[in-house]
Amino acid sequence: MDVTTLPAWKSLARHRADIENTRITQLFEDEPGRSERLTLKGGGLTFDVSRNLASRDTFARLYELADAVDLADQRNALFRGDTVNESEARAALHMLLRTGEPAGHPAAPEVADTLARMETISQAVRDGSWKGSTGEPIRHVVHIGVGGSYLGPRMAAEALTYFRPDATTGRIADHYVANIDGHHIDRVLAGLRAAQTLVVVVSKTFTTLETRANAETARTWLQQQLPGADLSRHFIAVSTNLDAAGDFGVTADHTLPLWDFVGGRYSMWSAVGLPLAITHGFETFRRMLDGAAAMDHHFATAPHAGNLPLTAALLSVWYNCFFEAQSHAVIPYDHFLRLLPAHLQQLEMESLGKSVTQDGKPLAVTSGQILWGGEGSNGQHAFHQLLYQGNRFVPIDFILPLRARHALPGHHEWLVANCLGQAEALMQGLSADEVAANLAASGTDDTLAAARRPHMTHAGNRPSSIIALDSVTPESLGALVAFYEHKVFCQAAVWHINPFDQWGVEYGKQLSRRVFARIQQDPAADQQPVHQATEQLIDLYRKAQNPE
Repeated sequence: MDVTTLPAWKSLARHRADIENTRITQLFEDEPGRSERLTLKGGGLTFDVSRNLASRDTFARLYELADAVDLADQRNALFRGDTVNESEARAALHMLLRTGEPAGHPAAPEVADTLARMETISQAVRDGSWKGSTGEPIRHVVHIGVGGSYLGPRMAAEALTYFRPDATTGRIADHYVANIDGHHIDRVLAGLRAAQTLVVVVSKTFTTLETRANAETARTWLQQQLPGADLSRHFIAVSTNLDAAGDFGVTADHTLPLWDFVGGRYSMWSAVGLPLAITHGFETFRRMLDGAAAMDHHFATAPHAGNLPLTAALLSVWYNCFFEAQSHAVIPYDHFLRLLPAHLQQLEMESLGKSVTQDGKPLAVTSGQILWGGEGSNGQHAFHQLLYQGNRFVPIDFILPLRARHALPGHHEWLVANCLGQAEALMQGLSADEVAANLAASGTDDTLAAARRPHMTHAGNRPSSIIALDSVTPESLGALVAFYEHKVFCQAAVWHINPFDQWGVEYGKQLSRRVFARIQQDPAADQQPVHQATEQLIDLYRKAQNPE
């Protein structure tokens, strides 16, 4: 399907010219009740889209586009467990992990059993009945994964910092390792006591290069620190490949399953979240699943005009394809949500970075955007200048918890004020006349004022949305991440692309293995030469290892 041939798409293309010179502030004057009408609620979140460059007519046309691509039918296919990942002939059933739906699915009993095992294991580690080889209780959990099995769990662990036990109640420390760069795991292990360390290795195939290398390093470290000890109590595996986990030395009763129908970037809801259940408590993990399930229900049942993920997706399509927006910023005004943009970056860019449709035809539009961001208010002193006065069009999501978990006076009020102030300033801008009046009021010399005026003017009309949550809780975090997951699905549905595969990443892995063989001077590598530019840098690397 070529979405650009649809009447609804052509209608939006014509409408783009109509709204070219529209000011967002004017839309508030033209549309009484705009703030209330465009503040949506669902799954425990509040989604204010009133500051977007989209009129009542724009939204109507966007919802018509959703109907034109049969988005509701595509959503229903996702929830039924149909084969929506066509290139890999798989369903995408991450919702099953948190809702138990679709009811009667053959994997549902195993999913329930895995949750029960996670609860048993996490409780045993937490109460000290799970002991290491020397009889000492576990005080450190090292999570080894990569990509989605690292970004999501690490983000959740930090986001829910206030739900950890404090140091007086036997707090267990977590350490997340992903990079093949040995500096990372070297420094992590250097600060740990092996007898009190549990390593959780997460790898669907148990052959992923980075994860396997780090797991082998951790095993060697344990063997050196605990010579002759039985290391079975120091390892847990989360994998589909039970045989490979067993060959590595992880016993079957210490191996939890993954499933092909759950992609890495959707895996934080699975046994991949075991370290979170250990360090924060299984109840915290369960509550996070419940929050995601609430957003699943909202997405599955809410009408278009009140559907949070669908509306967010349509706005992204609007800006991406009709305003040529190349990036999208996500700015959480909460210190412990600072890792969320990195998780969402993988979720969106790996899912939507495609150039062909589901049926293998060239895509007629640009799909996906560069997603980036950072925590507020720190970003105001780093990258907000480009958002204000740069000549790039960057839609923004501000994420705003309304209540803090600390009791420090003034801090949260200022944080909220900064978030709302940024959104208002980006929308309103500052005209040349306003700048001139401000300079005159401050007594600035006329010549200096005239020189400064163009540099201080803000064009404004920069769109943003605000996602408000009562506070950061396991439920609200689950709902927030599920919101973005469903947003990605809706964008893919409009463009008719597959958001559940990542073949480009796989090709890069293949070439990395070939380069590694060349670096190692493996005779077999001569049969698979690399590009001369790569060969030159391999030679430079070899010389650096043996300086004269």
